Amino acid sequence: MAQVTYYTEEGLEKLKAELKQLESVERPKISQQIAEARDKGDLSENAEYDAAKEAQGLLEAKISKLKETLSNARLIDESQMDNSKAYILSNVRIKNLQNNAELTYTLVAENEANLKTGKISVESPIGKGLLGKEVGDIAEIKVPRGVLKFEIIEISR
Repeated sequence: MAQVTYYTEEGLEKLKAELKQLESVERPKISQQIAEARDKGDLSENAEYDAAKEAQGLLEAKISKLKETLSNARLIDESQMDNSKAYILSNVRIKNLQNNAELTYTLVAENEANLKTGKISVESPIGKGLLGKEVGDIAEIKVPRGVLKFEIIEISR
């Protein structure tokens, strides 16, 4: 059974838009490439045809995977969320106890993670370590360089 993944409305719309792009733009483009390559004659020695068929197979696999992801996607109802603990969609302000640096992250689904915008996956080591923590808790998170300790300063939506 496929794993249910939770998304923000923005993240879910992004997935739907990507699927629409692949089905309505990329699929016809590859079909056209196959038709053009087929018109060039002998298919047994036609590298363009082989490449187009391979690209079609990869595209169809990607479309299939995206459809499966969407069928198991659930929209998060932010109005029903508890701010007392860090969960998906929480904005968590933390302090690194080793260097006193303060960071703020938004916990999101893996597909929505983008460190540049401060969104980290709940599947990442830091994301997993913050889940379920409350303000004042110390999260000890194992990373490749050892164990980091973060104090939870604030949780908001």
